Amino acid sequence: MALDASLKAESEVIEAGKPRKVSLEIKAVAVGEMAKALQALGVGGQAVFRGFLTHQRNGRGFIAHVTLIEPAAQEPGNI
Repeated sequence: MALDASLKAESEVIEAGKPRKVSLEIKAVAVGEMAKALQALGVGGQAVFRGFLTHQRNGRGFIAHVTLIEPAAQEPGNI
């Protein structure tokens, strides 16, 4: 089983001494047990994803292949 998804990351970094908000959304695919785990996470679920990047078959952009899903760390004050 393979599952196509979209992963989104948002954070704030310091660049040239000034804070900058950055975000990225990338197409992803999970196969086998990772597909089941990603499906169980659900839309909007938060986690840490590990894997590798490769070109899409059509040569337009990249796709992330998910090989590990870990629970997201809870920040103080968040439930």
